[in-house]
Amino acid sequence: MSAPAAGPVYDLHSHSTVSDGVLRPADVAARAHRNGVQVWALTDHDETGGLAEAAEAASVLGMDFVPGVEISVTWAGRTVHVVGLNIDPGHVELNAGLASTRACRAERAQRMGQRLAELGLPGCYEGALPYADNPELVSRTHFARYMVDSGLCPDLRSVFNRYLADGMPADVPIRWASLEDCVTWILAAGGVAVLAHPGRYKYSELEFDALYGVFRDLGGSAIEVIAGGHTPEQYVEYAHIARYYGFLASTGSDFHSPTESRVDLGQLPPLPPMLTPVWTAWS
Repeated sequence: MSAPAAGPVYDLHSHSTVSDGVLRPADVAARAHRNGVQVWALTDHDETGGLAEAAEAASVLGMDFVPGVEISVTWAGRTVHVVGLNIDPGHVELNAGLASTRACRAERAQRMGQRLAELGLPGCYEGALPYADNPELVSRTHFARYMVDSGLCPDLRSVFNRYLADGMPADVPIRWASLEDCVTWILAAGGVAVLAHPGRYKYSELEFDALYGVFRDLGGSAIEVIAGGHTPEQYVEYAHIARYYGFLASTGSDFHSPTESRVDLGQLPPLPPMLTPVWTAWS
Protein backbone atom coordinates (compact mmCIF):
# COMPACT_ATOMS: atom_id res chain seq x y z
CA MET A 1 0.00 0.00 0.00
CA SER A 2 1.57 3.31 -1.06
CA ALA A 3 2.09 6.11 1.44
CA PRO A 4 -0.95 8.37 1.71
CA ALA A 5 -0.75 12.11 1.26
CA ALA A 6 -0.84 14.23 4.39
CA GLY A 7 -4.19 15.77 5.26
CA PRO A 8 -6.61 16.48 8.10
CA VAL A 9 -6.73 13.89 10.88
CA TYR A 10 -10.16 12.23 11.09
CA ASP A 11 -11.50 10.08 13.93
CA LEU A 12 -15.08 9.08 13.22
CA HIS A 13 -15.81 6.49 15.92
CA SER A 14 -15.62 7.16 19.66
CA HIS A 15 -17.62 6.78 22.86
CA SER A 16 -18.37 8.78 26.01
CA THR A 17 -20.05 8.19 29.37
CA VAL A 18 -23.38 8.58 27.59
CA SER A 19 -22.88 4.94 26.55
CA ASP A 20 -19.89 2.83 27.64
CA GLY A 21 -16.97 5.24 27.52
CA VAL A 22 -15.31 6.63 30.66
CA LEU A 23 -14.97 10.33 29.66
CA ARG A 24 -17.70 12.94 29.32
CA PRO A 25 -18.38 14.06 25.72
CA ALA A 26 -16.52 17.35 26.28
CA ASP A 27 -13.53 15.46 27.69
CA VAL A 28 -13.46 13.12 24.68
CA ALA A 29 -13.44 16.23 22.49
CA ALA A 30 -10.55 17.71 24.45
CA ARG A 31 -8.53 14.49 24.21
CA ALA A 32 -9.18 14.22 20.48
CA HIS A 33 -8.03 17.81 20.01
CA ARG A 34 -4.86 17.27 22.08
CA ASN A 35 -4.07 14.25 19.92
CA GLY A 36 -4.28 16.26 16.73
CA VAL A 37 -7.74 15.24 15.51
CA GLN A 38 -9.23 17.88 13.23
CA VAL A 39 -12.52 16.17 12.29
CA TRP A 40 -14.15 14.16 15.09
CA ALA A 41 -17.34 12.15 15.56
CA LEU A 42 -18.94 10.98 18.80
CA THR A 43 -20.80 7.72 18.12
CA ASP A 44 -22.27 6.46 21.38
CA HIS A 45 -24.12 3.16 21.37
CA ASP A 46 -27.83 3.56 20.55
CA GLU A 47 -27.87 7.08 22.02
CA THR A 48 -27.58 10.67 20.76
CA GLY A 49 -27.77 12.34 24.18
CA GLY A 50 -24.12 13.41 24.23
CA LEU A 51 -24.03 15.10 20.83
CA ALA A 52 -25.00 18.62 21.92
CA GLU A 53 -22.24 18.72 24.56
CA ALA A 54 -19.77 17.22 22.10
CA ALA A 55 -20.64 19.72 19.36
CA GLU A 56 -20.27 22.67 21.71
CA ALA A 57 -16.90 21.46 23.00
CA ALA A 58 -15.60 20.82 19.49
CA SER A 59 -16.68 24.29 18.38
CA VAL A 60 -14.84 25.94 21.27
CA LEU A 61 -11.71 23.97 20.36
CA GLY A 62 -11.96 24.82 16.66
CA MET A 63 -12.42 21.18 15.70
CA ASP A 64 -14.93 20.08 13.05
CA PHE A 65 -17.63 17.88 14.56
CA VAL A 66 -19.64 15.12 12.87
CA PRO A 67 -22.72 14.00 14.87
CA GLY A 68 -22.96 10.23 14.97
CA VAL A 69 -24.37 7.12 16.62
CA GLU A 70 -23.48 3.41 16.69
CA ILE A 71 -26.52 1.15 16.37
CA SER A 72 -26.69 -2.49 17.47
CA VAL A 73 -28.06 -4.85 14.82
CA THR A 74 -28.81 -8.55 14.65
CA TRP A 75 -27.91 -10.11 11.31
CA ALA A 76 -27.71 -13.84 10.59
CA GLY A 77 -27.98 -14.61 14.31
CA ARG A 78 -25.05 -12.43 15.37
CA THR A 79 -24.55 -8.84 16.51
CA VAL A 80 -23.07 -6.29 14.15
CA HIS A 81 -22.72 -2.54 14.61
CA VAL A 82 -23.59 0.18 12.13
CA VAL A 83 -22.33 3.72 12.61
CA GLY A 84 -24.48 6.58 11.40
CA LEU A 85 -22.44 9.68 10.53
CA ASN A 86 -23.58 13.26 9.92
CA ILE A 87 -27.02 12.47 11.31
CA ASP A 88 -29.66 14.91 12.52
CA PRO A 89 -29.54 14.22 16.30
CA GLY A 90 -33.15 15.35 16.78
CA HIS A 91 -34.72 13.22 14.06
CA VAL A 92 -37.91 11.67 15.42
CA GLU A 93 -37.77 8.31 13.59
CA LEU A 94 -34.13 7.73 14.48
CA ASN A 95 -34.63 8.53 18.15
CA ALA A 96 -37.73 6.34 18.40
CA GLY A 97 -35.73 3.42 17.01
CA LEU A 98 -32.86 4.08 19.39
CA ALA A 99 -35.26 4.24 22.35
CA SER A 100 -36.62 0.79 21.50
CA THR A 101 -33.08 -0.57 21.28
CA ARG A 102 -32.15 0.92 24.67
CA ALA A 103 -35.18 -0.78 26.22
CA CYS A 104 -33.76 -4.12 25.07
CA ARG A 105 -30.40 -3.22 26.61
CA ALA A 106 -31.95 -2.44 30.01
CA GLU A 107 -33.75 -5.79 30.12
CA ARG A 108 -30.59 -7.65 29.09
CA ALA A 109 -28.56 -6.01 31.86
CA GLN A 110 -30.97 -7.22 34.54
CA ARG A 111 -30.90 -10.75 33.12
CA MET A 112 -27.09 -10.74 33.06
CA GLY A 113 -27.12 -9.78 36.71
CA GLN A 114 -29.43 -12.72 37.44
CA ARG A 115 -27.16 -15.14 35.60
CA LEU A 116 -24.07 -13.91 37.43
CA ALA A 117 -25.91 -14.32 40.74
CA GLU A 118 -26.76 -17.91 39.77
CA LEU A 119 -23.05 -18.43 39.11
CA GLY A 120 -22.24 -17.34 42.66
CA LEU A 121 -21.58 -13.66 41.92
CA PRO A 122 -24.50 -11.74 43.46
CA GLY A 123 -24.85 -7.98 43.28
CA CYS A 124 -23.16 -7.45 39.92
CA TYR A 125 -26.13 -5.64 38.36
CA GLU A 126 -26.35 -3.26 41.29
CA GLY A 127 -22.57 -2.91 41.21
CA ALA A 128 -22.53 -2.09 37.51
CA LEU A 129 -25.17 0.65 37.75
CA PRO A 130 -22.86 3.37 39.15
CA TYR A 131 -20.46 2.77 36.25
CA ALA A 132 -23.13 3.81 33.74
CA ASP A 133 -24.20 7.44 33.53
CA ASN A 134 -27.21 6.31 31.52
CA PRO A 135 -29.27 3.59 33.31
CA GLU A 136 -30.77 2.57 29.95
CA LEU A 137 -27.31 1.67 28.69
CA VAL A 138 -25.82 -0.65 31.31
CA SER A 139 -23.58 -2.79 29.12
CA ARG A 140 -21.29 -5.77 29.48
CA THR A 141 -18.40 -3.31 29.75
CA HIS A 142 -19.96 -1.70 32.84
CA PHE A 143 -20.35 -5.13 34.43
CA ALA A 144 -16.74 -5.92 33.57
CA ARG A 145 -15.41 -2.70 35.09
CA TYR A 146 -17.28 -3.37 38.33
CA MET A 147 -16.08 -6.99 38.45
CA VAL A 148 -12.45 -5.94 38.00
CA ASP A 149 -12.63 -3.10 40.53
CA SER A 150 -14.31 -5.37 43.09
CA GLY A 151 -11.62 -8.04 42.70
CA LEU A 152 -13.82 -10.70 41.09
CA CYS A 153 -11.56 -10.87 38.02
CA PRO A 154 -8.08 -9.51 37.33
CA ASP A 155 -8.86 -7.62 34.11
CA LEU A 156 -11.57 -6.90 31.55
CA ARG A 157 -10.43 -9.62 29.19
CA SER A 158 -10.80 -12.30 31.83
CA VAL A 159 -14.34 -11.11 32.68
CA PHE A 160 -15.40 -11.52 29.09
CA ASN A 161 -13.54 -14.78 28.55
CA ARG A 162 -15.02 -16.38 31.69
CA TYR A 163 -18.49 -14.86 31.90
CA LEU A 164 -19.72 -12.25 29.43
CA ALA A 165 -18.43 -12.93 25.92
CA ASP A 166 -20.81 -14.43 23.37
CA GLY A 167 -21.69 -17.97 24.46
CA MET A 168 -20.21 -17.63 27.95
CA PRO A 169 -22.31 -18.53 31.04
CA ALA A 170 -23.60 -15.01 31.84
CA ASP A 171 -24.07 -13.87 28.25
CA VAL A 172 -27.67 -13.00 27.42
CA PRO A 173 -28.35 -13.14 23.68
CA ILE A 174 -30.62 -10.40 22.42
CA ARG A 175 -32.30 -9.59 19.16
CA TRP A 176 -31.32 -6.06 18.24
CA ALA A 177 -32.69 -3.87 15.45
CA SER A 178 -32.85 -5.37 11.98
CA LEU A 179 -30.27 -4.21 9.46
CA GLU A 180 -33.07 -2.79 7.32
CA ASP A 181 -34.54 -0.75 10.18
CA CYS A 182 -31.13 0.51 11.26
CA VAL A 183 -30.12 1.75 7.82
CA THR A 184 -33.58 3.24 7.29
CA TRP A 185 -33.30 5.26 10.52
CA ILE A 186 -29.84 6.59 9.59
CA LEU A 187 -30.84 7.57 6.07
CA ALA A 188 -34.07 9.19 7.30
CA ALA A 189 -31.94 11.30 9.66
CA GLY A 190 -29.83 12.47 6.72
CA GLY A 191 -26.85 10.36 7.70
CA VAL A 192 -24.42 7.95 6.06
CA ALA A 193 -24.58 4.29 7.18
CA VAL A 194 -21.16 2.75 7.88
CA LEU A 195 -20.53 -0.91 8.73
CA ALA A 196 -18.35 -0.70 11.84
CA HIS A 197 -15.14 -2.74 12.37
CA PRO A 198 -16.00 -5.68 10.06
CA GLY A 199 -12.87 -7.50 11.22
CA ARG A 200 -14.58 -8.27 14.54
CA TYR A 201 -17.39 -10.37 13.09
CA LYS A 202 -17.25 -14.17 12.94
CA TYR A 203 -18.92 -14.83 9.60
CA SER A 204 -17.94 -17.18 6.82
CA GLU A 205 -16.83 -15.78 3.46
CA LEU A 206 -20.27 -16.48 2.02
CA GLU A 207 -22.00 -14.80 4.97
CA PHE A 208 -19.77 -11.74 4.63
CA ASP A 209 -20.54 -11.55 0.91
CA ALA A 210 -24.25 -11.63 1.73
CA LEU A 211 -23.86 -9.03 4.49
CA TYR A 212 -22.01 -6.60 2.23
CA GLY A 213 -24.53 -7.10 -0.55
CA VAL A 214 -27.60 -6.65 1.65
CA PHE A 215 -26.07 -3.66 3.43
CA ARG A 216 -25.29 -1.96 0.12
CA ASP A 217 -28.73 -2.74 -1.33
CA LEU A 218 -30.42 -1.21 1.73
CA GLY A 219 -28.49 2.03 1.26
CA GLY A 220 -25.41 1.39 3.39
CA SER A 221 -22.57 3.16 1.66
CA ALA A 222 -19.37 2.76 3.71
CA ILE A 223 -17.29 0.40 5.85
CA GLU A 224 -14.62 1.09 8.43
CA VAL A 225 -11.28 0.22 6.87
CA ILE A 226 -8.84 1.76 9.35
CA ALA A 227 -10.41 0.87 12.69
CA GLY A 228 -9.19 0.61 16.25
CA GLY A 229 -10.01 -3.10 16.34
CA HIS A 230 -8.28 -3.92 13.05
CA THR A 231 -4.73 -5.16 12.57
CA PRO A 232 -2.48 -3.63 9.87
CA GLU A 233 -3.14 -6.74 7.78
CA GLN A 234 -6.87 -6.07 8.08
CA TYR A 235 -6.35 -2.49 6.90
CA VAL A 236 -5.20 -3.98 3.62
CA GLU A 237 -7.95 -6.61 3.56
CA TYR A 238 -10.79 -4.15 4.10
CA ALA A 239 -9.33 -1.61 1.70
CA HIS A 240 -9.65 -4.27 -1.00
CA ILE A 241 -13.18 -5.13 0.17
CA ALA A 242 -14.23 -1.47 0.07
CA ARG A 243 -13.02 -1.19 -3.51
CA TYR A 244 -14.53 -4.51 -4.59
CA TYR A 245 -18.01 -3.73 -3.25
CA GLY A 246 -17.91 -0.03 -4.06
CA PHE A 247 -18.02 1.21 -0.47
CA LEU A 248 -16.75 4.52 0.81
CA ALA A 249 -14.04 4.11 3.46
CA SER A 250 -14.25 5.32 7.06
CA THR A 251 -11.77 5.47 9.92
CA GLY A 252 -12.14 5.59 13.68
CA SER A 253 -10.36 4.55 16.85
CA ASP A 254 -13.47 3.20 18.63
CA PHE A 255 -12.07 4.99 21.67
CA HIS A 256 -13.68 4.16 25.03
CA SER A 257 -11.01 4.81 27.66
CA PRO A 258 -7.40 6.01 27.99
CA THR A 259 -6.51 2.72 29.67
CA GLU A 260 -8.82 0.19 27.99
CA SER A 261 -8.80 1.13 24.31
CA ARG A 262 -6.39 -0.55 21.91
CA VAL A 263 -5.83 2.72 20.03
CA ASP A 264 -6.11 6.28 21.30
CA LEU A 265 -8.01 9.04 19.53
CA GLY A 266 -6.23 10.28 16.43
CA GLN A 267 -3.53 7.61 16.51
CA LEU A 268 -4.56 5.55 13.48
CA PRO A 269 -2.83 5.85 10.10
CA PRO A 270 -4.71 7.73 7.37
CA LEU A 271 -6.85 5.98 4.79
CA PRO A 272 -4.94 4.70 1.77
CA PRO A 273 -5.21 6.98 -1.27
CA MET A 274 -6.92 4.47 -3.57
CA LEU A 275 -10.12 4.69 -1.48
CA THR A 276 -12.91 7.28 -1.50
CA PRO A 277 -13.32 8.62 2.05
CA VAL A 278 -16.75 8.61 3.68
CA TRP A 279 -16.60 12.37 4.30
CA THR A 280 -16.92 12.99 0.55
CA ALA A 281 -20.59 12.06 1.09
CA TRP A 282 -21.19 15.29 3.02
CA SER A 283 -18.26 17.64 2.34
